[in-house]
Amino acid sequence: MSTKPTTTDLEWTELDQRAVDTARVLAADAVQKVGNGHPGTAMSLAPAAYTLFQKVMRHDPADANWVGRDRFVLSAGHSSLTLYTQLYLAGFGLELADLESFRTWGSKTPGHPEYGHTTGVETTTGPLGQGVANAVGMAMAARYERGLFDPEAAEGESPFDHFVYCIAGDGCLQEGISAEASSTAGHQKLGNLVLLWDDNHISIEGDTETAVSEDTCKRYEAYGWHVQRVAPKPDGDLDPKAIYDAIEAAKKVTDRPSFIAMRSIIAWPAPNAQNTEAAHGSALGDDEVAATKRVLGFDPEKSFEVSDEVIEHTRKALEKGQAARAVWEKSFQQWRDNNPERAAEYDRVAKGELPTGWEEKIPVFEAGKGLATRAASGKVLQALGAVVPELWGGSADLAGSNNTTIDKTSSFLPAGNPLPEADPYGRTIHFGIREHAMAAEMNGIALHGNTRIYGGTFLVFSDYMRNAVRLSALMHLPVTYVWTHDSIGLGEDGPTHQPVEHLASLRAIPGLNVVRPADANETAIAWREILRRWTKEFGKGQPHGLALTRQGVPTYEPNDDAAKGGYVLFDAEGGEAQVVLIATGSEVHVAVEAREQLQADGVPTRVVSMPSVEWFEQQDQGYRDSVLPPSVKARVAVEAGIGLTWHKYVGDAGRIVSLEHFGASADAKVLFKEFGFTAENVASAARESIAAAQR
Repeated sequence: MSTKPTTTDLEWTELDQRAVDTARVLAADAVQKVGNGHPGTAMSLAPAAYTLFQKVMRHDPADANWVGRDRFVLSAGHSSLTLYTQLYLAGFGLELADLESFRTWGSKTPGHPEYGHTTGVETTTGPLGQGVANAVGMAMAARYERGLFDPEAAEGESPFDHFVYCIAGDGCLQEGISAEASSTAGHQKLGNLVLLWDDNHISIEGDTETAVSEDTCKRYEAYGWHVQRVAPKPDGDLDPKAIYDAIEAAKKVTDRPSFIAMRSIIAWPAPNAQNTEAAHGSALGDDEVAATKRVLGFDPEKSFEVSDEVIEHTRKALEKGQAARAVWEKSFQQWRDNNPERAAEYDRVAKGELPTGWEEKIPVFEAGKGLATRAASGKVLQALGAVVPELWGGSADLAGSNNTTIDKTSSFLPAGNPLPEADPYGRTIHFGIREHAMAAEMNGIALHGNTRIYGGTFLVFSDYMRNAVRLSALMHLPVTYVWTHDSIGLGEDGPTHQPVEHLASLRAIPGLNVVRPADANETAIAWREILRRWTKEFGKGQPHGLALTRQGVPTYEPNDDAAKGGYVLFDAEGGEAQVVLIATGSEVHVAVEAREQLQADGVPTRVVSMPSVEWFEQQDQGYRDSVLPPSVKARVAVEAGIGLTWHKYVGDAGRIVSLEHFGASADAKVLFKEFGFTAENVASAARESIAAAQR
């Protein structure tokens, strides 16, 4: 189906205007009833949101997940009623009772939009600027998906062509993440992305003159965007026709993303609350709500008033959606008929299945040889890349260090980029030095669907990404973070680059699986398990963070139990284990050497490698007890980071060999010795634990 805009003028009737005003009073009523929320932006943005949902976007309210739909992201998530009122009016499943229960327990209308909770919500937004980056990721994914399944189609003529629309506020554009993402979008020439900026000059502290003075439109021009400014009506209200015309003009610009600045007045047309900071995040008050209703011609004595004529008019979106869907289905079937092999591949990907025989391509590494786990990860990625075409990703300008280049000959770069490997549908993404946006763009890519995404940087820089990582866990998204240089083992770069608190901090995020493999074979098994968990048999997706070494570590024989998160790497000899050594990553070989010393002294010792605490905790109690027998109270945990994770595993008699301070600039071997990550120190801690357990 063609996505090229028509030249039809906007049809705007009195019922359309009444529907917009209905959305305004519903927003005011919803906040007033619950006593808290953000009414002002939802009121002023109603014409723009209504124009998008009723006049512009290709969607089917009866099937919010239709693959051919346009995407809508409300980056200004605090104004959730901007979205909820349109989902209600268009027939996505929300009803008046849902708006009446806004921000209350069990409602479909939480304070900020939540993906998977409310039908029609494409992403969880709230932390400002995240939605901008999500939208950029969605636009990137749309281009890559087109390259997978229909690369030869003429521009705008593929069933995989669609637009991504995003509404952002002043706060979104002040956050640094939006600058990172917008720079990426301009560089990538994402002509399928349209960003509408609600330029209302108000934030919580008042007029934005308190904090901002740059020319935002010129900033976006500098990013390489197509920029338009939409003037309001003489009375200050947003002008639907001007917005519609600007969007249609934006859709014709296919070699740049589009930025539309809409000068609005917050809380318009509330007589006293408009253009005030109070209208941003507080209920207007009964008197002001009543006064606003009088201005708009509503009964001030009624709440949540929606006329039959209005809802009948707006629910025609269901008929329009069905008609648009029918046209698209015809185009989609024609594509299927003309591309049977690609159609079969599409069906596999859409079902969440992996190609037959993919596991056989994962390398097995020779035991006894030393190899950095980051290097092993790179070899696994290149092997998988040959058989899993939907897998793509890259790094925040650290590909050579992260080993995240899946294909050196194919870079995801737009037409016109001078680099020889540039390909609009390339496999390797160059996110640039933009870790925060990278993580949120990865979320957008995962949300878009039909591709599998990973992205890399140093573990210490996961701090830049944390908010987006948290949201990937909140949304159950199958994204994979490749975090290398995972400890003081990175050496001379020193404490600014040596992660200490990061593993424990990331493990504290509910729903994020942190995986720190001990060696090359654990790394390969970890990647295999991560891909398996991408499939639909696992239900909701799960984000993963791989923590990988810079330095070489010994390679052991592969053990599939590594996929269970924790397993017996070497068991006690000469009797039942007197002590259990638990370790992760590059410290596993230290525990193995300590075991050798203890065994030589007649102390039967078990070594447990625990690459993923989260995976281990997902196993049944019987398995966990078989790995960590409750009868063995003497335990030592070894990890080159703070010991916060390990207290529950070692118990009162246990000991933790950890790093409770920052590192230093020196060779990795020197640092491990100076900070106590030696076989001798671990063996000493084991003897202390044995003595404590016998008291």
